[in-house]
Amino acid sequence: DFQQTISIANYWNDPFHQDLFEEYCIYLPKLNNCTKTINTDCKANFLKLKQVVLVGGPDDRVITPWQSSHFGFYAENSTDKVLPIKETKIYKQDVFGLKTLDEAAKLKIYNISNVEHLEWVNKQSVYECCIKPWLK
Repeated sequence: DFQQTISIANYWNDPFHQDLFEEYCIYLPKLNNCTKTINTDCKANFLKLKQVVLVGGPDDRVITPWQSSHFGFYAENSTDKVLPIKETKIYKQDVFGLKTLDEAAKLKIYNISNVEHLEWVNKQSVYECCIKPWLK
């Protein structure tokens, strides 16, 4: 039960059991607005953002698949094929506003190589490239 209540243990989105993920996972489906009952406040609040900046890269070695840091994810029933953000259900159905923000030029995606998971917060080049330009 403890695993089900803390978010880090509740992150796994199993591409082979999407129905079970959406029914029993208590964190990500709600966050991604992928529950049976769509939360309209979630989308309305997300759309209030001035800019969404997504940073990730292939050398992360913790986030799997690494493209999920950009809302990409495995194709259903596969761990071999990864769908880019624009091919995912949450983007196509615009369940919480990713597509809307993207079409309004309010979504910026950075693919950064040579950065491992624990280095993201301390890497000066990541800050200069991906964060500093958005701090106004």
